[in-house]
Amino acid sequence: MAGSIANEPDVAAALVDAQRVPARDEAVLRYVLERRAAMHPERPFLRFPDGTVTTYGAFCASVQRLAAGLAFIGVKQGDTVNVWLPNTVDIVRAWFAINWLGGIYVPINTAYRGGLLSHVLVNGGATVLLANAGLVDRLREIDCGAIETIVVAGEPAAEITGKRQLPLAALDLDPADLPPLARPIEPWDPQSIVYTSGTTGRSKGVVSSYAHMWHMCGPAAYPMLDETDSVLCFLPFFHIGGTLPVSAMLNRGGAVGLGGDFSTDRFWPTVDATQATYTILLGVMSSFIAKLPPSDADRKHTLKKVTMIPLPGDSQAFAERFGVDVWTLFNMTELNTPIVSERNPLVPGTCGKARSGNALRIVDQHDCEVAPGDVGELIIRSDAPWALNSGYFKHPEATAQAWRNGWFHTGDAFRRDENGNYFFVDRIKDAIRRRGENISSFEVEAEILSHPAIRECAVVAVPNELAEDDVLAVVAPAPGAAVQPEELLEFLQARLAHFMIPRYVRIVADLPRTPTQKVEKYVLRQQGITADTWDREKAGIRIKRDKLTS
Repeated sequence: MAGSIANEPDVAAALVDAQRVPARDEAVLRYVLERRAAMHPERPFLRFPDGTVTTYGAFCASVQRLAAGLAFIGVKQGDTVNVWLPNTVDIVRAWFAINWLGGIYVPINTAYRGGLLSHVLVNGGATVLLANAGLVDRLREIDCGAIETIVVAGEPAAEITGKRQLPLAALDLDPADLPPLARPIEPWDPQSIVYTSGTTGRSKGVVSSYAHMWHMCGPAAYPMLDETDSVLCFLPFFHIGGTLPVSAMLNRGGAVGLGGDFSTDRFWPTVDATQATYTILLGVMSSFIAKLPPSDADRKHTLKKVTMIPLPGDSQAFAERFGVDVWTLFNMTELNTPIVSERNPLVPGTCGKARSGNALRIVDQHDCEVAPGDVGELIIRSDAPWALNSGYFKHPEATAQAWRNGWFHTGDAFRRDENGNYFFVDRIKDAIRRRGENISSFEVEAEILSHPAIRECAVVAVPNELAEDDVLAVVAPAPGAAVQPEELLEFLQARLAHFMIPRYVRIVADLPRTPTQKVEKYVLRQQGITADTWDREKAGIRIKRDKLTS
């Protein structure tokens, strides 16, 4: 394995950091970027697969120009702004420009359409949307909430009645015209609202303060990173997994490689082109890389450190083969990376141990702690103010339910051994995780039930052959109707994100129910893939996401 890390964390210092509210110039994005650009304007901040680099100074100037443009069209401190862009420099610049003004960054999954898209737009309440040109047509037939202005990246889109459209380039204005802030931006102010999949209702917007993000990726949460690192990011910026590495390196003064979509064949060339020293490998990514044929190039790269989520059984072999150090962790959009492993963990299946600055408990349905080794729900609270989420946007009931008894309830089942290692067991809620995407069974069911031939349905997770889940839809036809799986999938493609469309369809006369008429999803999960279950992959049907050109 690789040698020791040069800057091993100081435990006492990490504990002090974990228990405090960071200063403005440590956590508030505007002030951190301003400070970094002044300290080392020529240092690389963004690296690209073609080998080009954007420095801190150049990036800060471009953010100020876009912030001036957003201010010109009416964005002001405290406003929510929707961003619907793929992983290019445009989305990073948009995020930073919104925060520069003291606005709140509200990204949207680029796969969303129909009712899911409308829900995010209506709930967020933004009047301005920055969107990729290839996505704009999806807005035509839905309720766009308060959106008045659409800023389009790419080729101009056809007009939408009642909406002003502007090209993104038109907002590249003189920073001298930037208005002053009404007041300083504080660490406890909201930085972003990131929507996570709902299970008993629509997706909820997680409100994150600047302090929350700092604690999520700070020295106690990511002890393996320092200013000498270049972090390669494959995860989308509408997920916390994409924004977190950028925030981590901004705080440390390091660099970020924008790797685009993950590709096994392009992984090592992208590592070298961006001079990456660290990356996060989610789900089956590490498995795909490990299956590449051995070669002399296995050790001829810049990568030194990886975080694998979840930790695969062959992590030690991966570390030995590629000469890297391995970590794993557990996090959610609502949390602050409360569980982190040591370097090169040896305990199979672990998520790590509780890090400094947090209290973790595993409890039963009454919030009473269970014995070591027993399974219960993981709940958490922090020693520092603002170190966890600030609730769910415009959803006080969900906020109160999640934060009951003064602890945040993750909804995930865990166990802990006598040595303090935590192990993820299952999702208590009915969310499904497929290829790094969280899927709401409720939202998939809602779209399936809109099909006229379907009376009732239940959507559950079934194990994928490699890792994570696949989606199984169990449907009961309406009286006198027949359901054709191929036709159902075609129906859903216009209504759901590609990753939400079921792989499996099973047709039954009736769904299993309790005496109170609740669907017994656990029965369907136990039955799994039965002999009469239709598999679209075996049928030769491949559903891919839309490719965006810019």
